[in-house]
Amino acid sequence: MDATTAETALSSPQARPSALTLPVVLAGVVLVAMSISGTAVALPGVGRDLDTSGSALNWVVAGYNLAFAAMTLVAGSAADRVGRRRTFVVSALVFSFGFLVTAVSPSIVFTDAARIVSGVGGAGIMAAGGAILASSYEGAARNRAFALMGTMAGVGVAVGPTLSGLLISATGWRGSFVVFTVVGLLITSGGTRIRESRAATGRADWPGSLLFVAALALLMFALLEAPSLGWTHGAVIAAAVGGLVALMVFAAVQRRSAAPVLDPALIANRSFLGWSLATLTTSVGFLGVLVFLPTYLQAAAGLTPAAAGTAMLLLTAPVLVTPLAAVALVNKGVPARRLIVPALLLVTVGNLWLSALSPHNTVLGAASPLLLIGVGMGISFGITDGQAMALVPAQSVGMAAGFLNTLRGAAEAMVIAAFGAALLGLLGSRLGDGERAASVSAGQLSDAHRHAELAALTWSWRMTQLGIALLCLLLSITVVALIRQHGPRRKTV
Repeated sequence: MDATTAETALSSPQARPSALTLPVVLAGVVLVAMSISGTAVALPGVGRDLDTSGSALNWVVAGYNLAFAAMTLVAGSAADRVGRRRTFVVSALVFSFGFLVTAVSPSIVFTDAARIVSGVGGAGIMAAGGAILASSYEGAARNRAFALMGTMAGVGVAVGPTLSGLLISATGWRGSFVVFTVVGLLITSGGTRIRESRAATGRADWPGSLLFVAALALLMFALLEAPSLGWTHGAVIAAAVGGLVALMVFAAVQRRSAAPVLDPALIANRSFLGWSLATLTTSVGFLGVLVFLPTYLQAAAGLTPAAAGTAMLLLTAPVLVTPLAAVALVNKGVPARRLIVPALLLVTVGNLWLSALSPHNTVLGAASPLLLIGVGMGISFGITDGQAMALVPAQSVGMAAGFLNTLRGAAEAMVIAAFGAALLGLLGSRLGDGERAASVSAGQLSDAHRHAELAALTWSWRMTQLGIALLCLLLSITVVALIRQHGPRRKTV
């Protein structure tokens, strides 16, 4: 049986997937999502134990996000060629190894390096996991599988900080990383029971892979370090220019490659690109609020961290229930385009509404817009991946899954960095003191100048939220224009 025949047989609806396929992939998704949203809770303990702070400590989170975003596309293409199950299992093992090294790390250098390793593993779990679902299920079953994948990602993001905090309280930050290691090894073991599938064999596009990783790493380094080093710092400028050059060279190489890591035909598919941008849009509108609003709630309303986290359930709880509701409507015949447009509108309006947030009515004022954003994000989680994956050929599902998760990973890292940089820059211009602005942006207001600092924080928050809302609006308009075109649907056999 040649490779193409093998792909056909393994993708056929008659070739039933293993009963462990869906549970194992979903467990991997939850674990990766929790590691993205929950690690920040460990930073104070890591800083005290390893006697570090500032940029080096921030890279515990940033390094993971950077590696995750940079490697997801490469992992997706590798999964198509070397095997989706094999990539999933190896990635879960790498993920677990990184967490184990973090748990026993003697210094921040080891910790940051281990977090990068874990990010590489997490990228492979998400990309190969999506490819496994796309190649194992068809039609309504595939839609439900991707809706569950979106739901589990939402569960991981929502409960990650809480569960990580409980683990750290019970076992210390090192013990919490050991727990992640053990769960990762269990997922590795379960992954060996999944049926293997792969596309037609072909040589790997190493030049394209290296160029893509270099381009994204340089661009994200520039964005992440600019707030602390300054936008005109030589290293920031060099990284930004180098990243743009590498990205242009990458595009040129992909057009000439016999086996590209990102097939230009995939990007030329207007409908696939539209659904991909839809997931990017909702991530942009969701992540900044998720990360930065709790600090504002604590500073403006005097909430405790626990109370602020509870208030954020207004944002995260809808993500736990709306994905399955959305896919149920699609499976009953409701066109997905009729659902994604209001979802994008909800995210945009919610962010615009938050630009009017006031310290005098903080929690009640945030309730409705948070619900709007959460519902919009949940709908997107439920349908975007399934719709996008149905538009690509069977042999490219790993590449497509990698591209989707690369957009998400890059959006998460870049939105957090850009939101923080904008908030800090606006505060600095308002207060005229960069060091004081950094403290205020972290919610540390002085008693003597609390009124003025809170006013500056509120104004900076409003301006930043307005920028996010306008960006979501522009992206939403682009999405609507793209998905009006009917792309070629993936052929089933």
